[in-house]
Amino acid sequence: MSHISYPLQRKLILISFLLLPLALLAIFTYYPAMRLVYLSFTSWDGISPVKEWLGLGNYIEIFTNPDLFGVFLHQIPYVLIGIIQNIVAIVFAVILNSKLRGRNFFRVMLFLPFIMNAVAVAFMFQYVFDTTNGSLNGLLGLVGLESWQQSWLGNASLVNYALASIGFWRFMGYNMVIYLGALQSIPGDMYEAARIDGASRFQMLWSLTIPNLTPIISLNMFLTLSGALAVFDLPFVLTKGGPAGASETFLFKTIETAFQFNNYGLASAMSVVLLLFTAIILVIQNLVINRKGD
Repeated sequence: MSHISYPLQRKLILISFLLLPLALLAIFTYYPAMRLVYLSFTSWDGISPVKEWLGLGNYIEIFTNPDLFGVFLHQIPYVLIGIIQNIVAIVFAVILNSKLRGRNFFRVMLFLPFIMNAVAVAFMFQYVFDTTNGSLNGLLGLVGLESWQQSWLGNASLVNYALASIGFWRFMGYNMVIYLGALQSIPGDMYEAARIDGASRFQMLWSLTIPNLTPIISLNMFLTLSGALAVFDLPFVLTKGGPAGASETFLFKTIETAFQFNNYGLASAMSVVLLLFTAIILVIQNLVINRKGD
């Protein structure tokens, strides 16, 4: 290769190193994605080689069938509690970023739920929400609130809030650690200058801390909202979608459509819709953040 110039040799080496990861990305990401989009326009049972072309039939079915598109309403509690979760995580991050005695212990204790297995967490909370011997009903009875005792996972109006509260318990510490890392990257000189100018703690939080946390808040909110759209493990393990389908989520319905009813074409379309909704959330969020930045 002595007759090849050094810049060309450098490009060939770079291309050679990039070929393998690009090939793996194409095989395991881009091709399955394109295949998924293709199947979303067909009627396929997952077994037979024949795929009937339906065009937009599957998408029309999704948006006109309340049993499919209507389950997004079940995920509103996950969104609301996810927003509250981020607010609480910021509060704890600010508190534990101070010179509080034992702050490392509290950081570890709040982060521990995140490292637990999701299925183990679900089974653990099955005993918390148990109607007869559950710890939550037992606590309510102990403090004299027997009238509040009920079947938390059997009440159609409360089941999704109960399930979302499990996510709050599990992921709040994770978000707190992310916010804590962002807080520690803010220069301390800014706070010193604010104190000299007579700013209160609330003014420093609102005018210094929150603006500096905006990119991290944007990231966490995207993860929270996309996670709320893709909830599956908690309703699958704890309620199987009950009572009467009240805790079914869109992803739960997608997997049920594919593996229980063998309608892989409709399930593929539902997956594409979920992907598009996630992309729309990201675009809207970026537009809002950029507008505020301007």
